[in-house]
Amino acid sequence: MRQELVHVLAGNAFAVSDAQGDMERDPSAPIGLFSFDTRFLSHWVLTIDGERLHALSRDDLTYFETRFVLVPGAASHYVDADVSVIRHRSIDEAYHESLTVLNHSAEPAEYTVRMEMAGDFADTSEILRPGPRRPTVIPEPEQRRLRIRYERERFTRETCVSSTVPGEVDTRGMTFRIRVEPQGEWRVDLHVAMVIQGAGGRDLRAGIESHRQHVRQDMRDDLERWHDRAPQLVADRPGLAAVYRQALTDLAALRYMPLAYSERVPVGGMPWAMALYGRDALITCLQTLPFTPELTPGTLHMLAMAQGGRLDDRREEEPGKIVAELRYGEAAAFDEQPTALYYGAADTTPLFVILLDEYERWTGDTDLVHELRHPARMALDWLTRYGDQCGDGYLRYQPRNTDSGVANQTWRNSPAAIVDRHGVEPPYPRATCELQGYAYDARIRGARLAREFWGDPAYAERLEADAARLRERFDRDFWLPQRGYYALALTPDGEPVDALTSHLGHLLWSGIVAPERADALAGHLCGPDLFSGWGVRTYAQGQRPYNPVGAHLGAVWPWDNAIVAAGLRRYGYDEAAADIAAGVFAMAETLGGSVPETIAGYPRAQTKYPVQLPEAGRPQSWASGGLLMLLSTMLGLRPCGENLLVNPAVPAGFGRIELLDVPGRWGRADSYGRERGAGRRLRAGEPARRAA
Repeated sequence: MRQELVHVLAGNAFAVSDAQGDMERDPSAPIGLFSFDTRFLSHWVLTIDGERLHALSRDDLTYFETRFVLVPGAASHYVDADVSVIRHRSIDEAYHESLTVLNHSAEPAEYTVRMEMAGDFADTSEILRPGPRRPTVIPEPEQRRLRIRYERERFTRETCVSSTVPGEVDTRGMTFRIRVEPQGEWRVDLHVAMVIQGAGGRDLRAGIESHRQHVRQDMRDDLERWHDRAPQLVADRPGLAAVYRQALTDLAALRYMPLAYSERVPVGGMPWAMALYGRDALITCLQTLPFTPELTPGTLHMLAMAQGGRLDDRREEEPGKIVAELRYGEAAAFDEQPTALYYGAADTTPLFVILLDEYERWTGDTDLVHELRHPARMALDWLTRYGDQCGDGYLRYQPRNTDSGVANQTWRNSPAAIVDRHGVEPPYPRATCELQGYAYDARIRGARLAREFWGDPAYAERLEADAARLRERFDRDFWLPQRGYYALALTPDGEPVDALTSHLGHLLWSGIVAPERADALAGHLCGPDLFSGWGVRTYAQGQRPYNPVGAHLGAVWPWDNAIVAAGLRRYGYDEAAADIAAGVFAMAETLGGSVPETIAGYPRAQTKYPVQLPEAGRPQSWASGGLLMLLSTMLGLRPCGENLLVNPAVPAGFGRIELLDVPGRWGRADSYGRERGAGRRLRAGEPARRAA
């Protein structure tokens, strides 16, 4: 069985090691110390007298701090060990590790403590197969320091390891020859700085460290303030408060400061998405507005700064388009991959407008709406000018970078995710159904912003007319009367892609669904083909491509389910939304810790336990945010002018829920909810019922 991996993280800096705390290159996992898309340490191995150590215990203190208790030798030596080591590590802008060697014998003892060190400076995009590099290794024993430096033209990265006590420094690490008195201890602190140099040798991280030292002297205090600012949850259901607190902690962990920018924004998540992803960040902010609205202004500012301004096929950039991915690694710096700024996403642009409007509804921050008027209008204009690739009024995507671009430019971005019931892929350009819902919603919201804040009623009327035509056209072209749901997508010729997917919930969330269609959609979403018991599957069973362990062909995603539940509540299907929320929270409570990005779609009655997928990351910002969105959906939280409306639909078994000090334009408000009764799950083929 594969050994457990241990991580600490802070923003986009993170370290992954084995259960003993050692880091060694692994062809199947991202092991090492990383920051800004570069691995600064690829080898970090501790020995005592030449012998590797084994863990007696580990205490994960916070997301940025963990502690190991270690002894030399194998398990048979544990009880007789005369020496043990406490290995304490933490991470912020730098990496810190303290080693405390304890002598348990009645005699003085001498030990040779050795830390092997190396850095390969691999780009995160090539971690599984790092390319050849020749870093320069510079031992500086007088300064108690080892420098590992990599330069390629203007791209310079350096790992600088320093020690608090004298030792021998060589090109492969540091050695400490120590004497410890009976029942005594010896300690060394190792500090690893990750240097990113810009023009003139300037450390681009220096400004970040200075700013962060100004706003937070200690990460523990920062985490405590983060929790204090969020609403306080009081719940009858055992375990719900722990899930809530863990979700908030994960969101705190996944905030980072982009280079040359002064506000923290959410990264995607561990381990492969520790960068700014436009879609993930926008969704996370939408999910967390009732809880941590401070994430949103920085995210909108950052995405507006990076908004497309030209036509670039390699980066899939277009004027007005919102960025999909921003990375700082070597491959991005030298355009070996177009990820320095990559725009291959069709949903980020309407989501930008949706978030701006929703943020104002919650906070009343009209200054931001005025400030981002131009980026928002560019985004709205992009929907028609560049998004409508066939001239039929539908938002579509077609990769222009066919070498290294993303094939499916939606959240279902795996290559074979968009297929019909028989596994046939439609031709490009593809108009997936949820894109039309987002485009519809963005126009409706953009019209409100134009009329109420930008002083342009003519533009508002044009957007509303475009939205109305889209809604009418969508219902006509996407509806499959023989199946009772909307098609997953349309081909360029207007042929429907007839797969049944969780996207039906996104359509309800957007408001594009005709009211007379909603019963059928709710019935499908809660029926056994889509609902696993832990949540709604991405792709319904009974279709040829269905695979319960396929990320977009049958697995269950918490963030996706949060959108589905919110959509069901929008159309009045309170019991159905409550069932979905109950399933996802049961999964989170059962697994414990950070909620995974996705789980397998096996029926709950079959496995009795949520089946985790090895490729699923945790923590993930939109997975943790999804739990918060489900909580707000259960309570029915909605801003209405200067008031917070509360309309609870709490699942059976949850008892009473209190969410205190919900922030918004009203200041702080409390919300309460109690389960309505035993609850009722839909039977197969049974129409869903709207709430009275």
